[in-house]
Amino acid sequence: MSTLRIEHRTRFTYGSEIVSSYNEARLTPAWLPRQRVLDSKVEIEPSTWRTTYRDYWETEVVAFEVLQPHKTLTVVGTSIVEVSPLRARDERVGWSEIDGPRFKDLLCEYLGNTPTTEPTEELAAIAEDAAGRLSPDLAARAICDVLHDRIQYVPGATSVHTPAAHAWAANSGVCQDLAHLAIGALRHVGIPARYVSGYLHPKRDAEIGESVAGESHAWVEWWTGDWHGFDPTNDREVADHHVIVGRGREYRDVPPLTGVVAGETEGLDVRVTVTQTA
Repeated sequence: MSTLRIEHRTRFTYGSEIVSSYNEARLTPAWLPRQRVLDSKVEIEPSTWRTTYRDYWETEVVAFEVLQPHKTLTVVGTSIVEVSPLRARDERVGWSEIDGPRFKDLLCEYLGNTPTTEPTEELAAIAEDAAGRLSPDLAARAICDVLHDRIQYVPGATSVHTPAAHAWAANSGVCQDLAHLAIGALRHVGIPARYVSGYLHPKRDAEIGESVAGESHAWVEWWTGDWHGFDPTNDREVADHHVIVGRGREYRDVPPLTGVVAGETEGLDVRVTVTQTA
């Protein structure tokens, strides 16, 4: 079990004075059976009207607007989260159960691909080969192994709007690209899969109390009788250093911060700090 303190600070700088902006922040970790949120807050400067709600995907959202002149906007999400290791999975199903009408109906939102997740012909063929030889769980893992080996982690190689197929063609991308690629390949062979947005403590051997630079992270969960988390960027099971904020079909369902501003953004500074406190 780990207790992590996460600070996610975003600062926008505008080229001229802005008189209005409308935004949504998804920075609050989810309360889950293996994840307890001990404390969490979202601070916004300049002070603003705000409200909190849970969206369709059960992610906590802080919606806010700033209707006073401002040249900068700072949003800071701070949380303390207790995360337990994954328990052993007992309930796994085979291809016949996954292909049955009951689960196709219940999990239909996680079975259809979109322009963002649609796999290339080459990746689809790799997924089909794995599914033809292996059980659903082992096929899913094999697909993630291929992605980890092929896609180089290159910050800036893609944007949040880049389709997975482009990252595959370029052999490079970031965590959200690897998650989208995995989701597309899994759905192509009928395995329900969803996108997970959250945080990862990047340094396994960090001392208690040591603060390290981190960033928002993304990984995938697939369903084979129960949801199973896997991090294709790091090619490992999701464990007690992963903190879940939201889950959806793809990035656009759970972006950390979105908004509309009446003006031009000149600068953007994003800093995530993660500290293991216990």
